[in-house]
Amino acid sequence: MSVPATPAGITATDYIAAYSARTAADPARAALVLIDMQYATGARSGALGRKLAAHGSTVGDYRFDRIERSVVPNAKRLLAAFRSAHQCVVYVTIGARLPDASDAPAHMRAMFIDLANHEGSREHEIIDELAPLPGELVLNKTTIGAFASSGIDSALRALGRDQLYLLGVSTNMCVETTAREAADRGYAVTLIEDACGTTHADLHESTLRNFRRLFGQVCSTAEVLSELGFAR
Repeated sequence: MSVPATPAGITATDYIAAYSARTAADPARAALVLIDMQYATGARSGALGRKLAAHGSTVGDYRFDRIERSVVPNAKRLLAAFRSAHQCVVYVTIGARLPDASDAPAHMRAMFIDLANHEGSREHEIIDELAPLPGELVLNKTTIGAFASSGIDSALRALGRDQLYLLGVSTNMCVETTAREAADRGYAVTLIEDACGTTHADLHESTLRNFRRLFGQVCSTAEVLSELGFAR
């Protein structure tokens, strides 16, 4: 009796590599997607950072250090490369449209209200260092994942962009949820690991480890620029 061959990628410790697909990178199909890089939770000077400081809390130190030292510098590199190559940049923001957050799901309202994160407020704005240029698409969501409450799916399909490179905050929340939603809709998704951040290192690392399991790939900024031919 013959024994079936073991699929390539199956090892003594795991099997998932045998079933993980990798799509050849194509700049004409790629979109750089920046998620929630706003003052409310994406800057030390924003509402969350100020609130933690006022309470003498250091719980945000890792988050804001990572944003300042890794997320923002790498996002700037990626933006410069995509813009120089005349390729697609999409911004996703989070927040209510109404100041009382009555238009948002119940589980999001308390944070939106407490951080004054609604359209028209400074907290809702994208941080100045990463501000969109005229003509770049900015889509707002009221949910953790972008596909649940914004027009991102129809916009990307209209633009012919089905290879998504995601960065922003928080790795294990809005970035991960959006990435999973996209993968399940047939997009080839890459998480840019050194351009994402969250409040705890273990949450960041576990998200990346799990995302590699069928959802998509995880790459550094340098690897993304290289595979797209944007190395700089």
